[in-house]
Amino acid sequence: MEQEWIGGKHSLLEALRAGRTINKIWIAEGAQKHLTQPIVAEAKKQGIIIQYVDKRKLDQMVPDLQHQGVVAQAAPFAYVEVEDLLAGADKKGEPAFLLLLDEIEDPHNLGSILRTAECTGVHGVILPKRRSASVTATVSKTSAGAAEYVPVARVTNLAQTIDQLKEAGVWVVGTDVAAKEEIYDNGVFTGPVAIVIGNENKGMGRLIKEKCDVLVKLPMAGKLNSLNASVAAGVVMYEVLRRRRA
Repeated sequence: MEQEWIGGKHSLLEALRAGRTINKIWIAEGAQKHLTQPIVAEAKKQGIIIQYVDKRKLDQMVPDLQHQGVVAQAAPFAYVEVEDLLAGADKKGEPAFLLLLDEIEDPHNLGSILRTAECTGVHGVILPKRRSASVTATVSKTSAGAAEYVPVARVTNLAQTIDQLKEAGVWVVGTDVAAKEEIYDNGVFTGPVAIVIGNENKGMGRLIKEKCDVLVKLPMAGKLNSLNASVAAGVVMYEVLRRRRA
């Protein structure tokens, strides 16, 4: 059976609280008890095995992860279908608020985007299966556990998914530094909307850009003409939230 690693106190605690299937937990000997106690309490409540080991063993288990002295072996991240994202918005009685990430490759960017998505009420994130970061231990750690609460769909063809969303009445808004219209001048955010965030280096692909109903940009008052993808996504998400609360 496939397994995944989760590392970091916040990531693991939120995974436990969200009901993710955890098979075993390792905690570094000498780890600060006031930080690990909530994890231990939740794990005991669920009957999950905990083993205390030398910190070096954790370093060997997950060499590329800042585990903060706690590591768990978990069931693979459960992706959902696009229909589930729309149904989730409908169940809440809210107009759909989705993110489409066009080949976001840096797992730290994906984790940061998921964290902001959870804070701003995004109903789901859509990723392409190819040339894109997936939800890994690094993404979960960077998201501070938000990956356990934001539904994520992986699709084979992002362009076809955009057509599917349009048929469902969702307005697709692309973010593009060369767009003529600024985000603050557009009034579509109060209805069902899907925001497209492009690749860190090259932005949105040509076909994806053509599929968008409208393109918007963030105003730039400095000498640089672009923001980090996760920062740009965060600004857009909070603008959508602001409009919906106005």
